[in-house]
Parts: sequence; structure tokens; C-alpha cells
Amino acid sequence: MIVTLHQPKKLVFGAGCVDQCVADLKARAFQRVMVLTAPHAIESTRAMFDGVAKVVRYDASIRVEPNVATFDMLLKAARDLRPEAVVGIGGGSVLDVAKLVAALMTGEQKLRDVFGINKLAGRSVYLACLPTTAGTGSEVSPNAILLDEHDDLKKGVISPHLVPDAAYIDPALTLSVPAAVTAATGIDALTHCIEAFVNKLSHPMVDTWAIEGVSLIAANLQQAVEQGDDLPARTAVAMGSLYGGLCLGPVNTGAVHALAYPLGGEFHVPHGVSNSVLLPHVLEFNVPAAPEKYARVAIAMGAKPSDDPLATARRGLDLIRDLSKRCGIPKHLRELNIPRDAIPRMAKAAMTVTRLLDRNVRAVTEADAISIYEKAY
Repeated sequence: MIVTLHQPKKLVFGAGCVDQCVADLKARAFQRVMVLTAPHAIESTRAMFDGVAKVVRYDASIRVEPNVATFDMLLKAARDLRPEAVVGIGGGSVLDVAKLVAALMTGEQKLRDVFGINKLAGRSVYLACLPTTAGTGSEVSPNAILLDEHDDLKKGVISPHLVPDAAYIDPALTLSVPAAVTAATGIDALTHCIEAFVNKLSHPMVDTWAIEGVSLIAANLQQAVEQGDDLPARTAVAMGSLYGGLCLGPVNTGAVHALAYPLGGEFHVPHGVSNSVLLPHVLEFNVPAAPEKYARVAIAMGAKPSDDPLATARRGLDLIRDLSKRCGIPKHLRELNIPRDAIPRMAKAAMTVTRLLDRNVRAVTEADAISIYEKAY
């Protein structure tokens, strides 16, 4: 099989590496820089990036689940400023918006024109990304996900032009992330790794990142949730998240993410929570199609191997459920205030996410999706 890797030209990992980002921006002598961040991080972001250019414009209007209207507002602000560089510092939503702002700022394309795969014409503006959560891997991926409020569905823009010029993964930036967010984003990263490892497009090069990401997150996420100031645990989870992000470009995810999107789109459930609730049920559906690979996932999770790959794989499902429970994530859709009568329309919406369903190791019908949601309810 052929595999194509699109990655940042510069990738820096380690506690304190935000200083390297600041130095790199100063060395480029930009005149105008736009820094996008989240409301809670605006003051610390200002303290870090003041002085990187003659004009630095900060915007902290990106909140959870940004939609097309929010993006259009930010794009107009960027076109008014005409920055030479865009910096995103925040969680996955912030980074996704920053990537799209940088890509669409100088062209004639509109956001809804580029939903899908390889529809972006290009990007001429320098882009740097710094994640403050360990989960989405957006800082190294060609993906950006936004809520299209017209359809109540999250939609993706997939293009190598969205891969940043530079990514700086500083685990110290995650030390203040609340326990609930740490748990949800950590399970999101775990899902990236599992779905990339067991995937119709899986590849040995990508498998190396994916299975190591599973191992790192499984062994360290609970500690990062319970002891947020534990830098080694935070570093391990951040590394696992990075590995998951590196998997997204060449392989991407599968049915877990496809079925999770309607939960976020209509009911605004945090993406990692949606993944966590659905993950064991989708994998239970998938396991018969690839028991040997799911057995390897189980062993990376800490399961004891047996002579029967199917039995080993199912031990892994138990460990996934247990990890989510230990991290305090809800177990059922009903706990998320989702009405049962929403299941048929969620299944219908999920079936439109063909770019992910086509990669799932087992074909998923609308009836299958309804059954999975029912089991998760």
C-alpha cells in the first residue's frame, strides 16, 4: 500500500517549548500577526506573545463548538488586519479555526465551498499551532472540523494546506486544564489511535504511532486527570495525542467519530465525551471483522493476551470502559440528556459522514447505527 504523510515543516515537543515558538516568530520579523485563542487563555497568551511582531492582534472569541457564523466573523477580522502569520493557541476548536482562517484569508473561497476533501486552493499565510489540550492532534493534522449550524452537523475540511508550518507541543500548557476536559480530550486522542490502527487504510508506518499512542494514553490518562500538575503524566498523554494527530492525515478515523458528530452537532456534547460513550459499542460491533488487530489494541491497553484473539480483544473493550469510568466520563447517552427519539435522526445524520464510514473495518448501515446508539443509550 502507498501512504502519504503531510506534516509540519517544524515540529517541537517538550515542556517550555512555547519559548521556541516566540523566538521563531521574532526571527521571521513579521510586521502583523494574528493570535487566536480561547477566552480563558487570553491573558496568559498576551503575556507570551506580546512583542513577536510590530502589530499583534489577539482574538479570544472562539468558544466550544465554533460554527460557520463565528468563523465568518473571524475571517473578516483577519482580512481587515492582513496578518503575515496566524498563530493558534488553544484546544482543537481554536486550532481548527486558526488553520481555516490562515487558509481562506487571502483567497476568494468561502468556508462552505471547501467542506470535504482536497477542495482548498492553497494557503499563503504562515501558520503556527500550539495545543493547550492533549486530545485533538489538530496541530499536526490536515483536518479542521466546524459545526454547520444549517444542518446541525459537524463537517470537515481536509487538505494538506491545513497542516501548519510549525507545531509546538508544550505539555506545560496542559497543566491547568480541568479534570473533565483532560479526560474527554484524552479519550478523543485514544480513539484517534485505535481507529487509525484498525482501519481499512491502516499502514505499518502509521501503526507504529497508533499503537504507541494507545499504550501511552492508557497508562497515564487517569493520573493526568486526578493529578493535573503531574508533568510526566501530562507529557505522556500529550505524546499520545501527538501520535494520534499524526495518524489523522494518512489514515484518519472511522465509525466512532462518524457516529459522534451528530451528538456534538445537535446536542453540543463535547467531542471526547461523545467518543467515549460510543467507543466500546462501535468496537464491539467491529471486533469480529479484525480480532487480531483489536487484540493488539487490548494488549497495548494492558490486557493479558490469550490464545484466542477475539477473547483478548474483548478484554480490551472492558479496559476501555473501565478507563472512561475511572476518568469520570458518563457511560450512557441518556446521561447526556439526549432523548431516545433522537436516535433515528442521529443515525441518518451519521450516515452522511462517508469519508469516515468508508474507512471503518466493518460496513455500517443505518440500521447498524441505530442499534449502536440503542446499546449506548
